[in-house]
Amino acid sequence: MSSTLHPMLNVAIKAARTAGTLINRAALDVESVRVSVKQTNDFVTEVDQAAEAAIIDTLLTAYPDHGIWAEESGQRPGKHGGADHVWIIDPLDGTTNFIHGFPVYCVSIALMVGNRLEQAVVYDPSRNDLFCATRGRGAYLNDRRIRVAKRTTLRDCLLSTGFPFRPGDAFQTYLQLFGDVMPRVAGLRRPGSAALDLAYVAAGFSDGFFEMGLSPWDVAAGALLVTEAGGLVGNFTGESDFLEQKECLAANPKIYGQLIGLTGKYSKFASAGDKAAVRQARKNAAAERANGPDAAEEPAA
Repeated sequence: MSSTLHPMLNVAIKAARTAGTLINRAALDVESVRVSVKQTNDFVTEVDQAAEAAIIDTLLTAYPDHGIWAEESGQRPGKHGGADHVWIIDPLDGTTNFIHGFPVYCVSIALMVGNRLEQAVVYDPSRNDLFCATRGRGAYLNDRRIRVAKRTTLRDCLLSTGFPFRPGDAFQTYLQLFGDVMPRVAGLRRPGSAALDLAYVAAGFSDGFFEMGLSPWDVAAGALLVTEAGGLVGNFTGESDFLEQKECLAANPKIYGQLIGLTGKYSKFASAGDKAAVRQARKNAAAERANGPDAAEEPAA
């Protein structure tokens, strides 16, 4: 398949596989990997840093004028004719899983040209699964064209999500959202890698995905995979401007619309009335918890 791929996608695949080799080697003795804490529950390892350096070296060797936007090393602008080409990189999405030996993590690389995502690679090194897409050419898993699932009813759907885990995350708001979604679907999973979650939506392994607090490198590649596989991606109100808004929703078109009905009021873009309703529901839930299950009932009037 490589001979028919876009040249820039081929370079991204080479970069992802190089990083994957480093990750697989480190996974053989994960307890010896040095781990640092960026903030509470947010980790970085020497493997993240080595993988990111290998990716950037591969990309800039081929395209030295392109810009870089990477999780660990930050942004560096492009120059000359490549100034509008920016590679968005997460060298190891699912670091917490990796350092525990839980084999759900991946390499995520996307190319943005201007304001449009044009190339995407999500590589799962533990399974040797390569998801890739070029805008307008469809999405693939290894050598197979992939499409989003065809389910049309929310109650039949398996969804994936991610829990808030950093200080300052809107944990109580998320719990309410979780409580709204959970009873309405067949199942809800939290694998721990947003890029893989989106790739699985694209492949039809799950029917939808939602999460708060995400960064562009978490979702850029996966978002293009979903849209090229026939799905939709946006923020919780369904707007297409999601990349830097720290909320992401993805699904096939029919399920996407149904999910917006649940997630919309939890969006930062929700109406004032919706936000007030969420705050009141949170207060009511807190009061119920304070009263406890054995609290005396009010006597009938």
